[in-house]
Amino acid sequence: MELTGTVLDPPFEVSSTPLVDTDGSAYSLAEDTDKDLTLVFFGYIRCPDICGQVMATLAGTLSRLDDEQKEQLDVVFVTTDPARDDETAVADYVSAFDPGIIGLTGDLDDIIEVGRSLAVGIDQGQKLPSGGYDVTHGTRVYAVDADDGSPMMWDHDVSQAQLAHDVTMLLDEG
Repeated sequence: MELTGTVLDPPFEVSSTPLVDTDGSAYSLAEDTDKDLTLVFFGYIRCPDICGQVMATLAGTLSRLDDEQKEQLDVVFVTTDPARDDETAVADYVSAFDPGIIGLTGDLDDIIEVGRSLAVGIDQGQKLPSGGYDVTHGTRVYAVDADDGSPMMWDHDVSQAQLAHDVTMLLDEG
């Protein structure tokens, strides 16, 4: 069976700029992703639609993998709204989906730089009448391999079964 995701050839080179994990420690998508495969999603906690759907897909994908596969895989959520999504909020958010998901926040400029390396557009838009603001972010899930490249991505509407299938194929190749 073919892979569902889009193969990136050449792969994106992931920025090594460190972000901040939910324990307050520096975490780089290049330096600290030493497993065979890391799935990365950029979103934000107050997102009214796509983010919850993608996070549920990631959690459901994890539930479809066996323990050996899970040991070879990390799943990382990067907030695109660090002004509101601090370490505690991100920790609570990711653990509500799966306690194994790694949550990252940090300085907005650093998040934008890391996102840009994966072709993720991030923008905090105009103030809304409510006092809040729109947050623009990508909707794709990116694979990061042990060589700090991103060889594949999936659109937000990928199913748990499709993503689990692709992850299994990628881990078997690795």
